[in-house]
Amino acid sequence: MTGRPVVAVLEGATPVRGLERVAEVAEVRVAQAAGLPGALDGADILYLWDYFSGALPAAWHAAGSLRWLHVAAAGVDKLLFPGLVASDVVVTNAHGIFDQPMAEYVLGAMLHAAKGFGPLRDSQREARWAWREGRNIAGSRALVVGTGSIGRHTARLLRAVGVRVEGAGRVALEHDDDFGRVHAAADLARVVPGFDWVVLVAPLTPSTENMMDAEAIGAMKPSAVLINVGRGRLVDEAALTGRLRAGTLAGAVLDTFAVEPLPPENPLWSLPTVLVTPHMASNADSWLDDLAAQFERNFLLWVEGLPLPGVVDKALGYVPSGRPPG
Repeated sequence: MTGRPVVAVLEGATPVRGLERVAEVAEVRVAQAAGLPGALDGADILYLWDYFSGALPAAWHAAGSLRWLHVAAAGVDKLLFPGLVASDVVVTNAHGIFDQPMAEYVLGAMLHAAKGFGPLRDSQREARWAWREGRNIAGSRALVVGTGSIGRHTARLLRAVGVRVEGAGRVALEHDDDFGRVHAAADLARVVPGFDWVVLVAPLTPSTENMMDAEAIGAMKPSAVLINVGRGRLVDEAALTGRLRAGTLAGAVLDTFAVEPLPPENPLWSLPTVLVTPHMASNADSWLDDLAAQFERNFLLWVEGLPLPGVVDKALGYVPSGRPPG
């Protein structure tokens, strides 16, 4: 390319980092939400460091020169408003950055539920020596719903500790390298009765919203546990709460919710078989540095006119895996 590109950065509460090499090549404009229209005027690139911000639609009128948008997050459901989807702007996400921490979170969630760490912590607070019997996760069966990069990384980690894993995605596959078998997500109500763990890592799209509906939740066997690290709106929370309250489902580990922060009056907070975490499954001690390094790498590729990794299919709402549809 010719000329000095302009990079607009939406910063937010956490200071952006890792732009030193970018600033050697480009004009960098760091802005908060109120200043985003001015930063976008004439900008070639928008870097959404503040990935949860909803400021872009109102500033879109100033984005006429924009060519590439990178968001420092895996999920893009809050970002893909109609104007952006209809545009020629290339959208990339933090593809691959969160694979390991989210897979580790899922494994930790399974161990928490299988070994009864929640009740044991309660007993410790009361200084009560309360022996209990745990479950083995080796030999148990997990259905990982979402067969993209995070789902595949999760499947490989779970297999390493002896869990028998299958997947669920857009299209059924009889043979898959990571999952063995992939079921069609449309068949969840028929499929989930065979699994001890149902793990949701799918992105939120029109086709995945409410995929764990009352029918699918009702079909889970009583000893099963639901783990959601995808999006809250993948799940019918009322139906899930009903089964948990009735004691007909072993438990749930939930990191994402339809409304966040989870309101204090929500009954999920107080159910003894539920672990609530504050949308943190993707976090790790290195994640901010990893995100910064990824944008620097991608920017240098863009400057050279090379293909960008992690390009979001704006019609689908996620980065296609490059494998057979699933």
